[in-house]
Amino acid sequence: MADTYTAFADQRQIAAGSLIAIAAAVKTAFDAGAPRLLVFNDATGRLLELDLRGSIDDVLTRLGESEGGSPSPAKPAGRGRPKLGVTAREVTLLPSHWEWLSTQPGGASAALRRLVDQAKRAGRDHVRETQEAAYRVMVALAGDLPDFEDATRAFYAGDYDRFEGLSKSWPTDIGDYVRHLVLRSMAAARV
Repeated sequence: MADTYTAFADQRQIAAGSLIAIAAAVKTAFDAGAPRLLVFNDATGRLLELDLRGSIDDVLTRLGESEGGSPSPAKPAGRGRPKLGVTAREVTLLPSHWEWLSTQPGGASAALRRLVDQAKRAGRDHVRETQEAAYRVMVALAGDLPDFEDATRAFYAGDYDRFEGLSKSWPTDIGDYVRHLVLRSMAAARV
């Protein structure tokens, strides 16, 4: 699934969608002298800096190249199975751990892969990631707004009703976007 992004010019949402889809709106706002442009990765909440030099076509060309249009330079072959995307790394375990791993079907590597996959399915990482994404956006967009600290406490307490009430005074686009991310995070925590 491709990443989606949301762009703000000051307190107003100007675009949402794929990076290519929002680039023209961001470039237009930049050329119009928008005071504060912020582009967020919706999944991670991280800010993205776009190279807005040149024309809209120049910006789109650079984005196309960075999203896979140009091949990356070849890397020297290392240990592991590089054609499968596998690289060897070091793992330090106690002797009792190695003994247990040696008794598992498929050997130590297969057992470790199964354990990692189980943990990922458990979803703890996903809950934490969605919380961090929502918090990053909240800080960037609403950190100076009224009731930010109380809203943050409500968010981490899982009290959406209180969070919603506290964030209602925020500018509409900011409040709507942050509430969407907070709801997504709280839904992930319930699964």
